[in-house]
Amino acid sequence: MTDINVRRVDFGYFIRPAEETGTGSPRVEPCLGYLVEHPDGLLLVDTGMGGDPDVDAHYRPHRVPLPEALAAVDARPEDIRHIVNCHLHFDHSGGNPALPGRPVYTQRLELDIARTVEDHTLPWLIDHPGAVYVELDGEAEILPGVVIVPTPGHTAGHQSLVVRRGDGTVVVAGQSHDHAVGFTADVLARRAGLDGAEAPLQFPPAWIERLLSFDPARVVFAHDNAVWTP
Repeated sequence: MTDINVRRVDFGYFIRPAEETGTGSPRVEPCLGYLVEHPDGLLLVDTGMGGDPDVDAHYRPHRVPLPEALAAVDARPEDIRHIVNCHLHFDHSGGNPALPGRPVYTQRLELDIARTVEDHTLPWLIDHPGAVYVELDGEAEILPGVVIVPTPGHTAGHQSLVVRRGDGTVVVAGQSHDHAVGFTADVLARRAGLDGAEAPLQFPPAWIERLLSFDPARVVFAHDNAVWTP
């Protein structure tokens, strides 16, 4: 299917404090969503950063409002028909309340955590007026050629989106890895294991095998402009 396009959406950036980077220095990271242009309607993966005084003081975000971010990729909020959140943290579900009535595809586990675990996310981003959830228990093809695959790790209910195109599959991996280099490391660890490399080796997550079975031509991420290619 060559008529499914995937376009990056720029929702701005935030500044991850030094205590969270592991480098001793703060790091500026993008906040990216992805617009899937599908014959059955536009699908938006992640919706930007929600606002809260404590969050803003901690991460110092620079937000691009949802209408402006979508306009840059020739879309409008009213055009969106489907929403997929890779997970429900504030920086991935912030625009959900501005898109009421659209089905939001999420793992049932992730939604339960968001509703019950304190500080997992901002509560008003979850059960806002007009919220409609499609709760999944594992892998699901939600539109022709569009498959959700559970990729737990960053959160227990994290998921990635696989988009099959005639010229190669695109995986929107969200925050399965903070950066493309982390994905590369796990793919190479799998390869080393298959080659019989001796321990010690890092252990890639079990779902790496499933993502690679789609033979991805590109893998894109929520907090890294870099793109993984085989």
